Amino acid sequence: MKKFGWLLSLILVVCIISACSEEESQTNSNKDEVELKFSIWGNEQHAEMYEELLTGFYEENPNVKVKIDLIPFPDYQQKMSVLAAGNELPDVGWVSEAMVSQFINNDILNDISEFQEDEEFDMEDFIPSTLELWKHDGKLLGLPFSTPPMILYYNKTMFDNAGLETPKELAMKGEWTWEQFEESAKALSKGEGNNRTYGARLFREWTNFATLPSHTISYGGTMFSEDMKEFTWNSPEGIKTFELINRMMFEDKSHVPPGESIEYESGKVGMYSAMYSYMTNARQITDFEWDIAPLPKGPNGRAPLLGQAGIVTFKGSDHPEEAKTLLKFLESKKGIQAQSAFFVPARKSVLESDEFVDVPNNPPRDSIKLAMIDQMNEGYTYPLHEDWTKIESEIIKGIDKLFAKLESPSEILDEMEEDITPLLK
Repeated sequence: MKKFGWLLSLILVVCIISACSEEESQTNSNKDEVELKFSIWGNEQHAEMYEELLTGFYEENPNVKVKIDLIPFPDYQQKMSVLAAGNELPDVGWVSEAMVSQFINNDILNDISEFQEDEEFDMEDFIPSTLELWKHDGKLLGLPFSTPPMILYYNKTMFDNAGLETPKELAMKGEWTWEQFEESAKALSKGEGNNRTYGARLFREWTNFATLPSHTISYGGTMFSEDMKEFTWNSPEGIKTFELINRMMFEDKSHVPPGESIEYESGKVGMYSAMYSYMTNARQITDFEWDIAPLPKGPNGRAPLLGQAGIVTFKGSDHPEEAKTLLKFLESKKGIQAQSAFFVPARKSVLESDEFVDVPNNPPRDSIKLAMIDQMNEGYTYPLHEDWTKIESEIIKGIDKLFAKLESPSEILDEMEEDITPLLK
């Protein structure tokens, strides 16, 4: 009888263990089914970088898979708004500085303040100024992965052949001014038709006007009042900016004209302003020698656009904890290091690392320091306004009039004020 009781107890224990194993197996099976959507803009190279980086995430989180959703930048903000209305937002996604106000107003960003308590995550490693955009009402709503100043890429071969001092050489002497930029652009421009070379191109897409305010601000002007209640670009400094572009495009013909698709990498453009992310394209150039320099300065110094993009977790996710785990991985030192192949890192340890500076085919270390690292505490950021998309659209309409030579710079800026002021109320 005792043997029978012992046997019964053994069978019961085996059954319990079996049941637990089955339950654990079922739990793991359920975890295996977790798929997070990670939305970004950019290009296929960015997506490939993330796919490679995520292999490390999968090692630590074998039950989670990530689907990367690549969306064209011009469509990104509107698509996020549409997805929010339908409760179909991704779990994790990129957000640019221009989108932050609207997304905060729409209350679609999760609070991740708990990250600040994680000593291993080391929030102290982030450059303090890069976190300000993501703080709101005592909450931390995202973390930066890209904090670049606008820089100038130049064709060193073209400068050498023309016998001109390069932007870097002039900047090191304190002589790299907007006046010198215009003179260099004229000296580099020559030829006719398909054989013409241009000294400058300040936009990759003609709807991207980000370099223009740099000129205005360096002369002491602004685009808007500090409280975003007034449009102030129709000032003498703003008119000076629009006159510069008008002169270079249509009088000197030293700037690539509107509608032309002549790219910097073609070797027919002497100087081109862009963010660090363009370095991906520049590293592929083999037909000429190139380098980088800071944007020119005006009487008030330099004012490069300080672009910023961060990663957030969106509200409404079916897997909020897994989404936070992914965000923490992407913003870890390892994650930021991987992303620094394309973006200027917000973590001090990565910004100062050899791995960031010594990427194959990068410009020299002193060029990166001069053009970029030394500029990170200068410049301007995109104005923050929940109706920025509409405001930007009105600015682009005005710039289109300039490109079409429909009106004078002062008339265009006055009309911009009339159209934009109602949006600022």
